[in-house]
Amino acid sequence: MNSVTLRPIEILLVEDSPSDAKLIKKVFDRATIPHHLEQVEDGIEALDFLYQQGEYGSAPRPDMILLDLHLPKKDGLCVLAEIKADSQLSKIPVIVLTTSHSPKDVINCYQMDANCYLTKPNNLQEFKQTVSIIEDFWLGFVKLPL
Repeated sequence: MNSVTLRPIEILLVEDSPSDAKLIKKVFDRATIPHHLEQVEDGIEALDFLYQQGEYGSAPRPDMILLDLHLPKKDGLCVLAEIKADSQLSKIPVIVLTTSHSPKDVINCYQMDANCYLTKPNNLQEFKQTVSIIEDFWLGFVKLPL
């Protein structure tokens, strides 16, 4: 048996909707894989967190980012572009979780090297299922660059 204790997976949730954030946190709280989830509510906060600026000076480097596209102050596409343009941040997997069904958004996100694009379902049960799938796949099966 492996006696090595792994550190919790650090997750940054970039989500401005309080109800969506609450639901995402609730699903991740049931995860059996050790993790720590931090939430910011806009694109400027996300970049401050990632660059450890201002109030986020001691923020942990995330191992994974859940990114909404429709954010105040700086939209998710701009945040994604900055993450993937930075040699240190570009290695962090970014899962876009948004309400947008726009084919243009999907194409733009993948052209900017998003690792996954998921549309938030309108149905509460389906939304929970989508978040559970993210948790199962990205925390359970994927080997993250920790």
